[in-house]
Amino acid sequence: MTQEWKNRFLGFMEGKKTLPLTYDPFFKKLFNPDIYPERLSSLISSIIGTRVTVQCILSNEDSMLPSTSLLLLDILVQLEDGSIANVEIQKIPYAFPGERMSCYSSDLMLRQYTRVKSLKGNAFTYKDLKTVYTIVMFENSPNECKETQVSDIYLHHGKTVFDTGIKLNLLQEFYVVALDVFRESKYAKDINELNAWLSLLTAQSVDDLSALVSDYPWMEAICKDMSEYMYDPEEVITMF
Repeated sequence: MTQEWKNRFLGFMEGKKTLPLTYDPFFKKLFNPDIYPERLSSLISSIIGTRVTVQCILSNEDSMLPSTSLLLLDILVQLEDGSIANVEIQKIPYAFPGERMSCYSSDLMLRQYTRVKSLKGNAFTYKDLKTVYTIVMFENSPNECKETQVSDIYLHHGKTVFDTGIKLNLLQEFYVVALDVFRESKYAKDINELNAWLSLLTAQSVDDLSALVSDYPWMEAICKDMSEYMYDPEEVITMF
């Protein structure tokens, strides 16, 4: 390990630091939809502003995209109404994040089309398709998220609209969560479900977790699950 990661590992084992939840192994442990579907449901619900219930996790193996490390969907889930959501955490801003997100969203749409058409057969119509949500959380967000006019905004929602105002039900929606902007935002202290989850994801010390549980007592169970890994150092060091 690098010295930075040695210090972070030892800090966790000494009860001073949190697990770095913006890294895949740690996020997937505490938000595994097969074990804690209610956590991922609550996180997604707070981001998209609509109550959802995660029904299952979908395989990445049937992706239409070529299998490369840059195009690996982190957590892909099917929601109660048949919609698909992809939740991805990025440590650093990738080049051309808009283009990358477009590829992800298109892949989700084609997966859904293939699956639903196979189930419905000749009865299939395009009305059977549901919205697909691409949710990307940046620990270090791209410069577009830090421009003056949006410097205090940490949740961005996008979808295709027409300049004439005509209403067509296009099925691809995007959410960008800028975790670094959240940490600096004056709105981060507001008490709401979204801020609870983002505060958990950006926490670094046990003091941060104590403050979190003080504001959101329901977070105590998640913090307890995190602390129990102190008694399994082999698994923790494997995750690191």
